[in-house]
Amino acid sequence: MPLVIYLLGLAVFAQGTSELMLSGLLPDIAADLRVSVPVAGSLTSVFAVGMIVGAPLLAIVSLRWSPRRALLTFLIAFVLVHVIGALTPSFGILLATRVLAALANAGFLAVALAAATRLVDPGAKGRATSALLGGVTLACVAGVPAGALLGQLWGWRSAFWAVALVSVPAVFAILRSVPAGAGEDVTPSARRELRALRRPRLLVTLLLGALVNGATFCAFTYLAPLATDVSGFTPGWVPLLLAVFGIGSFAGVTLSGRLADTRPRPLLMAGGLALLAGWALFAFVAASPTATLVLLFVQATLSFAVGSTLISQVLYAAPEAPTLGGGFATAAFNVGAALGPWLGGIVIASGLGYRSPIWVSAALVAAALLCGALAAGLRRSHKAVSGSAA
Repeated sequence: MPLVIYLLGLAVFAQGTSELMLSGLLPDIAADLRVSVPVAGSLTSVFAVGMIVGAPLLAIVSLRWSPRRALLTFLIAFVLVHVIGALTPSFGILLATRVLAALANAGFLAVALAAATRLVDPGAKGRATSALLGGVTLACVAGVPAGALLGQLWGWRSAFWAVALVSVPAVFAILRSVPAGAGEDVTPSARRELRALRRPRLLVTLLLGALVNGATFCAFTYLAPLATDVSGFTPGWVPLLLAVFGIGSFAGVTLSGRLADTRPRPLLMAGGLALLAGWALFAFVAASPTATLVLLFVQATLSFAVGSTLISQVLYAAPEAPTLGGGFATAAFNVGAALGPWLGGIVIASGLGYRSPIWVSAALVAAALLCGALAAGLRRSHKAVSGSAA
């Protein structure tokens, strides 16, 4: 695997840290900029919306540029808005920088997925995808706790400076190692790529990705109250539980990198069924601290193994549309990241308790398995009809 892909993964690590680290910085930001904590929480919401909207939009815009130019533009913009965010005394400006950071993040990830898969052999797209997405999982393990620690030691602005600095090595790696055309034989065309995205297989894969990621973030978002109110952990255990989830997610991305290129269907089928069984079991035994600790690792591993494989399958399903494929994959997974917590919040607000988001996670995975089975059945029927007609 070329070194540049791991350095692109470092940039993805910085971007994942930026997206997730505010959970530990919101009280300090609110106090410093004289807004309420709920108002400060809008910094997270606008980032999510920017990712969903920005991924396909900026993927289309980037088709006019070389991959090197697109990656540099998005990454330098990401660095600059974090510098502005670290310096500004205005909440309004900080909010604007979060929107711009999300757009830059979405554009960078869409182009990076496409560029990385062009820099490796055609049959190694899964490995390249896992190397990039490993940056997101490492953000869960190390980036978010490090951001919180920096905030405690030197204030929330130091975390923004750190994200900007960590991104800089990738700028030099792109200048040095990403070819201007990244190995393309055909000039990218938005119309041609959009036509390729109409394929039923790709649309189904995007739907499955949104559902699986929705399940993951539904449970993850409400992990802290589940751990303290149901499993009996003290609040001091929550950072460790989050780290366990992050380690599991890294293990899942690593597993996907080894199997997604050679055995994607068995991984998706077995992993999906195990994921459904695991969420259901988790809901039943969540009162046990030991079971919670074990299943948290297992479910994170399965969730990210299946999710990463689905992203690589998007790129395999639309080889003529790598950039827009990456953009729509990014958007679909962020739709899931927004949908899951929203559904979890609804069932909690309905008085069903903190186990209920886990049942929602199980339902979302069940829906994904059902959609996948129906799509496979339709494909077989279509092939049978086509064979008979021939």
